Amino acid sequence: MTAFNHRFDPTSLREYDIRGIVGETLKPEDAFAIGRCFGSIVSRGQGTKVAVGYDGRLSSPELEAQLVAGLRACGLEVLRIGCGPTPMLYFASYALKADGAIMVTGSHNPPNYNGFKMMLGKKPFFGPQIQQIGRMAAEGDVVPSSVGTDRQVDVSEDYITRMLQDWDGGDRALKVVWDPGNGSGAEITKRMVAKLPGTHYVINGTIDGTFPAHHPDPTVAKNLEQIIAEVAKNGADLGIAFDGDADRIGVVDNEGHILFGDQLLIVLARDVLKSKPGGTIIADVKASQVLFDEVAKAGGTPLMWKTGHSLIKSKMAETGSPLAGEMSGHIFFADKWYGFDDAPYSAIRLLGIVARMSGTLSDVRAALPQVINTPELRFDCPDTRKFDVVAEVKARLAAEGAKVQDVDGVRVLTEDGWWLLRASNTQAVLVARAEASSEAGLERLKAGIARQLQASGLAAPDFTGENAGH
Repeated sequence: MTAFNHRFDPTSLREYDIRGIVGETLKPEDAFAIGRCFGSIVSRGQGTKVAVGYDGRLSSPELEAQLVAGLRACGLEVLRIGCGPTPMLYFASYALKADGAIMVTGSHNPPNYNGFKMMLGKKPFFGPQIQQIGRMAAEGDVVPSSVGTDRQVDVSEDYITRMLQDWDGGDRALKVVWDPGNGSGAEITKRMVAKLPGTHYVINGTIDGTFPAHHPDPTVAKNLEQIIAEVAKNGADLGIAFDGDADRIGVVDNEGHILFGDQLLIVLARDVLKSKPGGTIIADVKASQVLFDEVAKAGGTPLMWKTGHSLIKSKMAETGSPLAGEMSGHIFFADKWYGFDDAPYSAIRLLGIVARMSGTLSDVRAALPQVINTPELRFDCPDTRKFDVVAEVKARLAAEGAKVQDVDGVRVLTEDGWWLLRASNTQAVLVARAEASSEAGLERLKAGIARQLQASGLAAPDFTGENAGH
């Protein structure tokens, strides 16, 4: 028997997943090694079953086959759910009572990327656990090779049926445009909308790993231009877009305005809080102050938390939160659902709310307090330096007596509004954002960010054309 050992490209072992450029930093042998190491963790914990799914990327079938081979070599039973959205794999891990789950997906990255998202038991597998996979592979620390099994399991109909159980909009006939972006949620979307009342238009509804229409990231306004045009053409009530693996959602109202992640969370939270008064609603540090204020106004308990879907899921479980969300479009329902980020399910809940409205979604958006903010600003900063810069900024702000929330980086509150600076967990960048009630206030906040970056020896940022009111 050949001893197993393997070295990953260090850039592929990320905070929330394993991810790289196919053929360069991520290869089929990496997939086998992930199966061998993750499978060993499951086996040593007395687990026997792992669910596996994959997205629509051209490289995914080969990576999935190697991953399954690695899991089988640990003596496990592998439940292969095939090609579909990441949340369908999460659902399968519950429905099939799996001891672990791995999704082969490049999420919203360019077509030449791919990666792996993991669950151990019912919890996200991330951070130090991903580094543990790297150590185990390098040291050959795996269970003895044995012969497991695999079988195909189609959970798609059960997934759709379970989601539709929570449709609560009656028979009101909405007009809805859907854009799964040629991602792995495309087939599920078409089957799901065929069972919903109303008129549904699906664009880019074929799974295609080359993403011919546009990049599958609904947080980028350019990628929503097509759906905005279709909403106008069809006189639709709203448009709903998914990212490449359908765990993130983008929403456009009846007037073609984008609802950002925090605005969408306000709409959903008001509804959830009717049946969960006082419930804790979690959002990441990049969210607008308007969200936290509106949650409190609706009788909820707002909680600002660290950015990152794995971190949010863990905090939800800890606090018993019924609903959480991120600016990036990850929406997590634990109210009636399982607490994982699921764009098709979130869409069904949103449609129910819109169907029960007396007015339009644009009325709700227009009635929110108006603020001016920057989009997410990114500044290059070496991985070796980025956390130190944030620590230096925090120390200077403390010395100045500034009002700071430091749950994830620094979020500085001033009379004008707030600005945020944090280190990205996944890239060699610092991330900033600012929000104010006036243009002049926003300029002062941006000057505050620039001052702090320069004090830490970084170049003055270029904010030109970065304003985006919402």
